Amino acid sequence: MEKLLEMARKVCDQAEIYYCDPTSSEVMFQKGELHDIESQFHSGMALRIIKNGKLGFSYTKNLINREEFLQNALDSLKGGVQALYDFPHTSDLPFLKTYNEHLEEVTSSSMVENCQRIADVFLKNTDAEIEVVAYKEIQNVRITNNHGTDVQSKIGSSGYWLSLVYPGGGAGISRVYEEKIPFSVSRNILDNLVKLYNDSSKVCEVSGGKMKVLFMPGSMYTLLWRLHSGTSAKSIYEDISPIKNDVGKQIISEAISFYDNALDDEVPGARSFDDEGVPTKRMNIIEKGILKNFFYDLNYAQKLGAKSTGHGYRASMWGGDTITMKPTPRLLHPRIEPGEKSFEELVAMMDKGIILDGVMGAHSGNIPNGDYSVGVSPGLYVEKGEIVGRVKDIMIAGNVYDTLKKVIAIENKLHPCWGGRMPAILFDSISVSSK
Repeated sequence: MEKLLEMARKVCDQAEIYYCDPTSSEVMFQKGELHDIESQFHSGMALRIIKNGKLGFSYTKNLINREEFLQNALDSLKGGVQALYDFPHTSDLPFLKTYNEHLEEVTSSSMVENCQRIADVFLKNTDAEIEVVAYKEIQNVRITNNHGTDVQSKIGSSGYWLSLVYPGGGAGISRVYEEKIPFSVSRNILDNLVKLYNDSSKVCEVSGGKMKVLFMPGSMYTLLWRLHSGTSAKSIYEDISPIKNDVGKQIISEAISFYDNALDDEVPGARSFDDEGVPTKRMNIIEKGILKNFFYDLNYAQKLGAKSTGHGYRASMWGGDTITMKPTPRLLHPRIEPGEKSFEELVAMMDKGIILDGVMGAHSGNIPNGDYSVGVSPGLYVEKGEIVGRVKDIMIAGNVYDTLKKVIAIENKLHPCWGGRMPAILFDSISVSSK
C-alpha cells in the first residue's frame, strides 16, 4: 500500500487507499439436518485520487500490477466527477475492543453441534419448517492517504439466524443473535420462540381498519430506511427530504430518540473511523422527537458547507461489495433509545392488533417522502392482550413521520436486526387492510 500511495502522490493532488479482507464461515441446517458448510475469504483494495478537482476511482481483488491499477484510476478522471473536498488527516483515535481472540475457538464443528442442538429443540416441539444458521465473520480494514492518515481495525463477530416457517407458506418467525465472542443460544430463548410459534399457529380472519401494531425489531427497517433517507446529507442536497428545514423542530413523538453510535464496542461492528478515515462519534439525530442533526460524508459535507460527521461508508441500502463502492452518507450503527416495557407487557397493552414480525416489500412506496406499504410476513394476531394466531394477506401502510407520532410504548431491550439495533415499538391507529 505504501508503494502504491507514493506512486499516486506523484501524479495527482490527493490519494487514498482502502483495504479490507472479510473472512466468513457458515453452517446451515434445514429440516433438522446439516445442509451446507461454507467458508469464504476475500481481500481487495480500492484507490481514490483527486486531481484538478476531479475524482478518479479504481479497485482490484488481486493487485498484480500497481502501474495498471493507478492508470485505471487516472483514466476514470475523464468522467468529470467533481471532488472539491480534501481527504482527512486522522490520528489519535480512541482504542476500541472490536475483536476478541476467542473467536478463533469457533470452528465448523462447534457450529454444527450448536445448530444441531437448536434444530432438535425446534423439531421436537413444533411443526415448523426449520432453518438454523451459525456464522463467524472477521475482517481487517485499513485506510491510508497522502495527508498522513493510516488507520486500521480488526472486527469480528459470531452469530445465529433462526427461522421457524409455518407449513405451506413462506412466512415465519426469524431471529438474529450476534456477539463479539463465542456463545450459544440459551434454552430459555429457544423455549420462548417455540411458544411464540405455537401460540401463532392458527390462521385468523381479520378485517381491516385502524388498530394497534407492534413493530418487532426485525421489521423496523421499514421505518429505518425512511428515517435514514430523510436525515441523509445526500437527500438534503438533492432537495428530496421532507424534513430538510426542520432542525430544532418536533417532528415525531417525544418518546423517540434516534441516534448513531459507532463507538459502542460492547456490540459487534464498532468503528473509530468511517470508510474515509474520518473519526466517528455518537451522534443524536432525533432527540425526544426533536430533529437535531443530519449526517454527512466528505463529499456532501463540502457541497452543503458542513463538516463530515464520520458517516462516509462504502455501503448501500441493498448491500453489495464494499471494495467496488465509493463512500456515501450511511448510518451503520443506528439505534432507537429503549423504553421501559418488556415484550410481554407490550403485548398485554393490545386490546386488538397485529405484531409485525416480518415484512415484504419494505423497498416499495416513496422512501424519500417517508411513505411505506408492506405485506405482513408474518403478522401475529392479538386479542385482549394475548396472541391467538396469525393473519395472512394483510397490508400495513403509513408515513414514517406520522407513524412515529403514534407511539404507545417502547421495549426495554435493543436487539440486533437488519440495519442496526432496535427495540420493539407499539403504535396506535395504524392502517391495516385485508384481502
